[in-house]
Amino acid sequence: MKQLALSFILTLPLALLSVAAPADQTLTPSADKPLAHDFELADQDGARHKLSDFRGKPVVVNFWATWCPPCRKELPSMNRAWQQLKDQGAQMIAVDVGEDEDTIFGFLSDYPIEFLVLLDIDGSEVTRWPVKGVPTTFVLDPEGRIVYTAIGGREWDDPALLEKVLALRTGGASVTKKQ
Repeated sequence: MKQLALSFILTLPLALLSVAAPADQTLTPSADKPLAHDFELADQDGARHKLSDFRGKPVVVNFWATWCPPCRKELPSMNRAWQQLKDQGAQMIAVDVGEDEDTIFGFLSDYPIEFLVLLDIDGSEVTRWPVKGVPTTFVLDPEGRIVYTAIGGREWDDPALLEKVLALRTGGASVTKKQ
């Protein structure tokens, strides 16, 4: 299985592996809102986390890799977005795809990520999601359904994007970018 997952990643066309940031900040709505694949992955400390543990709140799931320039570019905005989301009833998760612990630990010492980072070391989970390249981000509703997809980098602290994420909470709410 590990070999199959890694060969999947390695056979993607080079143009799809690292997706450039789009000119706009749109999220693509999912017409059928499929239930997201539930995974259980370890964080950088070895603690295991299930996606289903976050049911009941909107979840932003970002698939990325340390070697991906658009991923590196969007991570600071994700940290800023996390500062606004964490006390507002939403969760953000970064799933590193196909890299070993040493690579990730080295990267995180230079580029700290303040939200939950999970490790898909063998690349098996990325094959169970409709990922077209990295970065690809999915926004899930509180029931765990894929509501929006973003292929390529975004500025995640954009108030319009945060509004869409937070509107998925029961009762809806908004957040504005801190000055």
